[in-house]
Amino acid sequence: MKSFNRVLLKLSGEALAGDKKTGFDEATCIAVANQVKQLVQEGIQVSVVIGGGNFWRGRTSETIDRTKADQIGMLATVMNCIYVSEIFRHVGMNTNVYTPFSCGSMTELFSKDRVTKLMRQGGVAFLAGGTGHPYFSTDTATVLRAVELECDTILMARAVDGVYDSDPKLNPNAKKFETIPMQEVLDRKLGIVDLTATVLALENKMPILLFGLAEENSIVKAAQGASNGTTITV
Repeated sequence: MKSFNRVLLKLSGEALAGDKKTGFDEATCIAVANQVKQLVQEGIQVSVVIGGGNFWRGRTSETIDRTKADQIGMLATVMNCIYVSEIFRHVGMNTNVYTPFSCGSMTELFSKDRVTKLMRQGGVAFLAGGTGHPYFSTDTATVLRAVELECDTILMARAVDGVYDSDPKLNPNAKKFETIPMQEVLDRKLGIVDLTATVLALENKMPILLFGLAEENSIVKAAQGASNGTTITV
């Protein structure tokens, strides 16, 4: 029994890279595609945002203008979406890639009407290119699109398996939250998603379920309300 009708799945570029930390791990991408295929077959409408961290971390550069660095990051997300979209097609799904700026014949311009029509027909919409503007992260683009598309929730698949009270890599005794209010995430400055994205989600009452991509069948479990991750409530 499904818990949601329409979801936005946010995949981190790093998670898709697997142990290589860069590029793509094809087996991971195929596993993601098969899970999303199961959700669509169960009647859940899915759109996807992918980060660009497996190719580009512009904020770490001191030699490139921030606007230009962010533009490179946007293009990294376009590459990611085109690649993963093709993996989805390989497993038998109908997909399309949408961007907020023109990429010639490679993508279509984003439109709520186009995207919702595709999802209602059982297709998966890949939302690439962020917001199309610098200074906005893919987390912010994720919340913006989820609100715009009237999604029930954001499923955020990452390398980490939930929200902790401190960095679990540095603190072996870090406590993992099963649920945590969005306001508390802000107040405690946990930095799960950036400030703009958090405030936008809070103002528009958009919940986020953050979970680890590496766990077996994690996307299906998240969409069915059986995840071991953390629900950020609003």
